[in-house]
Amino acid sequence: MKSVDVRFAHVNIVAADWRTLASFYQRVFECRPILPERHLAGDWLSRATGVRDAALEGMHLRLPGWSDSGPTLEIFQYSAIHECEPPTANRQGITHLAFQVDDVAATLERVCAAGGSSIGEVTTRQIEGAGVITFAYARDPEGNVIELQQWDSGGD
Repeated sequence: MKSVDVRFAHVNIVAADWRTLASFYQRVFECRPILPERHLAGDWLSRATGVRDAALEGMHLRLPGWSDSGPTLEIFQYSAIHECEPPTANRQGITHLAFQVDDVAATLERVCAAGGSSIGEVTTRQIEGAGVITFAYARDPEGNVIELQQWDSGGD
């Protein structure tokens, strides 16, 4: 089998208010906007997404810690949104975005101050062979789950 060149490109969040959600990720996690904003519609988009009369707007945000060619967080708002319950940590499928931070408690406070919320407690645990993790789960302003994590090698 011939090998192919593969690299991770982006993760998408469909938002009820893409501007507010993009602003949250820029303020709390220092994601950087990548212009141009996207205003997309047409039969081509419907064929690709399987969404009838698809029309969307939004933008890509460069994730922190990556160069200008690194992966992005894509935040789009469709003209018609299929609403659902907010995800939970144990739901099947993709459940959360994780950010490595230098202070979990302080970042959790920033998440909450910017309109997000805490899900659980800040917890520290030794993970055999990996080190010590301090982490917490939170929600962004639209209910998407975020993991905040800080790793310490534990003196290894």
